[in-house]
Amino acid sequence: MHILDKIVAHKRTEVAAQKQRIPIASLESSAHYDTPCHSLAQSIRESELGIISEFKRRSPSKPQINLEAEVSKIVTHYTQAGVSGISILTDSHFFGGSTEDLQDARRIVETPLLRKEFVIDEYQIIEAKSIGADAVLLITEILTAAEVKSFAKLAKSLGLDTLLEVHTEAQLVKYTSDIDIVGINNRDLTAFTVDPEHSARLYDQLPSEAVKISESGIHHPDTIRMLQRVGFDGFLIGERFMKTMDPGRACQDFIQSILSKA
Repeated sequence: MHILDKIVAHKRTEVAAQKQRIPIASLESSAHYDTPCHSLAQSIRESELGIISEFKRRSPSKPQINLEAEVSKIVTHYTQAGVSGISILTDSHFFGGSTEDLQDARRIVETPLLRKEFVIDEYQIIEAKSIGADAVLLITEILTAAEVKSFAKLAKSLGLDTLLEVHTEAQLVKYTSDIDIVGINNRDLTAFTVDPEHSARLYDQLPSEAVKISESGIHHPDTIRMLQRVGFDGFLIGERFMKTMDPGRACQDFIQSILSKA
């Protein structure tokens, strides 16, 4: 069993338990549930760079990225750096995150927040809305085409943007018109190997109407410039900032480095 299978198996058990603890009716009574979302897709379109910075403490491949990271400080600095959105890892078991991290971020910033999670159940989409998320991630690697269609439709009905993550051309058949953003993950989720030029090779296969982003393995401003020339609208960057002592400053310096040579 590879790591993605382990994550999904654990997530099914976790979500089943969460449903018992907090029923959907309770989620729907959240103060955030009727609050309009900030569109991540629109924020990317309106930005010169479309950077989505990420908050995560660890991952299966990097168990100690930034274990003492404080979400309130980092998301504030990310926003000040001028990012288009912030991705918050809410998986606890494998990534050291929590729904509380996203809720804390929501109390502090109005920057669009992406709930970075392994969504396998509609419950998680309703939960995302209830904790203040503006967008949800759907990973084609772990979902059927029918699930993608159903989950994206539900997200749209709640005002949430949907980021569909693909790694291969074959997975693009799961795209539906309710998807707002398509991201090419440069990381192979079965082996966790990374190739940042993978996005460039798949770009021509992406749906023209969707916002297009590249994810993972982006560590240098030259990679951003290359992918912008290809046509990408935005970029999700996590470890590049989070592995530093001051992720917000690292993000600001990275953005300024790109803009200064534009």
